[in-house]
Amino acid sequence: MAKRNSGLGRGLDSLFLSSEQQISDASASSIKLSDIDVDPGQPRKTFENQSLEQLSQSIIEHGVLQPIVLMPNGIGRYTIIAGERRFRAARMAGLTEIPAIVKDVSTQSAKEIALIENLQRKDLNVIEEALGYQQLMEKYDMTQEKVAERVGKSRPAVANALRLLNLPETVIDMVKTGDVTAGHARALLKLEDESEIIDIARKIQKGRYSVRDVEKITAKKKEEVKEVKMKDEPVWSNSFFKEMELALATELGRKVKVTVTDKGNGTLELAFLSKEDLADIGAKLTGNKW
Repeated sequence: MAKRNSGLGRGLDSLFLSSEQQISDASASSIKLSDIDVDPGQPRKTFENQSLEQLSQSIIEHGVLQPIVLMPNGIGRYTIIAGERRFRAARMAGLTEIPAIVKDVSTQSAKEIALIENLQRKDLNVIEEALGYQQLMEKYDMTQEKVAERVGKSRPAVANALRLLNLPETVIDMVKTGDVTAGHARALLKLEDESEIIDIARKIQKGRYSVRDVEKITAKKKEEVKEVKMKDEPVWSNSFFKEMELALATELGRKVKVTVTDKGNGTLELAFLSKEDLADIGAKLTGNKW
């Protein structure tokens, strides 16, 4: 009997159906495990054994609660689009069949769906998430708004994750391994000096700093930098231009730098992370949609 599949998430539903179509019931069928192939291009490459064993035990007790998603490969077999972890756990549990929804989609759509399904998982670290968002934007020409819609996150959440990729590679590796937490990483983004960021990250790795400690350190260093800059600038530029720089940074939600000459003229620099981010700046400055 056809059953409504409610577990795939808003992101996957939006890929399975065109914007003109209405969401209809998806039929789940029992497919032999021996007729299913994993996708060699699947974005997720590692599956933790302990986690698979736990899922396998759950399947033994309760069955497969959410169908996997397959596409026919043209030779009487099926390739997994989404749900390889459930497929592996079902095989470990000794099942011979698994509930599946078969969708006839293009190879590119299948890879896109697989990537989004992985991003909707709860066990990814923040760097894996950020790299996934970046891949969706670069390979599938998505904006931050579209990525957020597909994975069921807010746009600020996607933007904040992407900003972590601006950290030095050494620190990014520490975040991947869990030596530096997401909270620590976000606090480190407030610093500009790369060597300083790496130095503090190594101290975090050794357990010397909590997130609150790093926030205090970055706030103090930013104040020190501000005081040095103010000493080097004409007295008349210290208040108005600094206040304007702060106000613009708050309003635009990004790093802003105001550079002033002795004559009172200067330049305004705005940081951006992507084409879409630049378009957002343009929209805020002009009132037009780019």
